[in-house]
Amino acid sequence: MELITLDTKKSIEVSDKVFNVLYNEGLVHQAVTTCLNNLRSGNSAQKTRAEVRGGGRKPWKQKGTGRARAGSSRSPLWRSGGVIFAAKKRDYSQKINKKMYKHALRSVLSELHRQQSLVVVSDFQCDTHKTKDFIVKMQEFNISNALIIMNEISENTYLAARNLLDFSICDTFCIDPVILLKFDKVLITENAMKDVEEMLQ
Repeated sequence: MELITLDTKKSIEVSDKVFNVLYNEGLVHQAVTTCLNNLRSGNSAQKTRAEVRGGGRKPWKQKGTGRARAGSSRSPLWRSGGVIFAAKKRDYSQKINKKMYKHALRSVLSELHRQQSLVVVSDFQCDTHKTKDFIVKMQEFNISNALIIMNEISENTYLAARNLLDFSICDTFCIDPVILLKFDKVLITENAMKDVEEMLQ
């Protein structure tokens, strides 16, 4: 199949195995869920009464004081005590088969192409590091929300786009189903397109 570059109107031959496959919703959902779970830190933790410092001595004798019996000042009922059913560190990471993951990426890219959300340009570089110049460049392409995929990210391009919420820049080795589906458009350079095609063959 052929794709047309937006700036030079040149046709590019791409593989049907990467950019023209059926959309597998279940597989894409599994890949997205795996990516999101792998981003979770799982560092939330609390201490039980056994882990809180102190409380080794019985606060008062068992009988004769008129107060309720107490065995430790670190009981969950006391201030500064432990936590009942305390939360512990948890590993949320999941695994997905490498072939399944690649097929999910091919499925997403193919669907983006069918919905005309995949925009190919011959090259994309910012001459300055100013954000306003980057916005003007995107307005020339009539794009207001996009992920930009490049094989080499220049310092000017990175600095110009880093403060914008509606745009994100990544290289070909950092793409995943989550970031591909996050934006309205995906703008990819011709060289990056070849790298992605080679990676997903």
